[in-house]
Amino acid sequence: MSEVTAKDLMEEFGLDLVNDEEMVTFRPIPTSDISRPGMEMAGYFTYYPAKRIQLLGKTEMSFYEELSDDEKKDRMQRLCTYDTPAIILSREMTPPDYLIEAANDTGVPLLTASNTTTRLSSQLTTYLESRLAPMTAIHGVLIDIYGIGVMITGSSGVGKSETALDLVRRGHRLVADDSVEIRQEHDGVLVGKSPELIRHLLEIRGLGIINVMTLFGAGAVRNFKRIGLTIDLEIWDQKKQYDRLGLDEDTIRIFDTDLPKITLPVRPGRNLAVIIEVAAMNFRLKRMGINAAEQFSERLNHVIEDGDREDF
Repeated sequence: MSEVTAKDLMEEFGLDLVNDEEMVTFRPIPTSDISRPGMEMAGYFTYYPAKRIQLLGKTEMSFYEELSDDEKKDRMQRLCTYDTPAIILSREMTPPDYLIEAANDTGVPLLTASNTTTRLSSQLTTYLESRLAPMTAIHGVLIDIYGIGVMITGSSGVGKSETALDLVRRGHRLVADDSVEIRQEHDGVLVGKSPELIRHLLEIRGLGIINVMTLFGAGAVRNFKRIGLTIDLEIWDQKKQYDRLGLDEDTIRIFDTDLPKITLPVRPGRNLAVIIEVAAMNFRLKRMGINAAEQFSERLNHVIEDGDREDF
């Protein structure tokens, strides 16, 4: 999980810092939840979520103007704590003096934005959910095949990058090679991307590093993709029994999400790019309710049942 502060919000959304920068402490933002402190403006601080970004809109500030001077000062002092990561005013509203004074005393960044309160809240939540999502890195390749994010894993030297190059030549798009950074942005949603250092690059043993976007064009790459399927490449083992019907569905768990997993044995003569391409198309069909393995199993059961009836 990466660290996000009010300074990142200033750069991302063009927010303006109102109070003295020398007195501001850019604290880490621990949660994507946004608080609109309407109850706190009325004086109820029992369950005040101080560690959230506090977003003040027209409703909160119009109520604030109805308070007495002592109440105004008290509310602003209690609103600004040493845990508060930032206070943001929407619609370019001018912060009251009591708020600026309290923010300076506690080092809380006091920001203003031009957007409406509802729109700004939505934008902040979406941005923070993405930045604060759990993240891990997996050794593998991520390819966008017919709209399906296919992550290819396997031991070093098994042919992941070579297979990815063949898939790119067939018109599919590379997302990441060698290392796939994966974030769980929502329940059941895993999004993979490439580290900045090796973005759009492929390492082919004997050939070296190649730039896929330079060689094949901008249409051959993309920066991130939701992962839908995992294909694990392994050296063919004559003693191992491999699934021949596709009825057994294996999964791999990343964070709280189970991804469908297919194990493909690798040996000379197998066109892995075509097989993976077909696996992605078959995965799409399964999501549409068409499962060839189950249809074959049902046909087989009908044949067996009909044969049993004829015996009697």
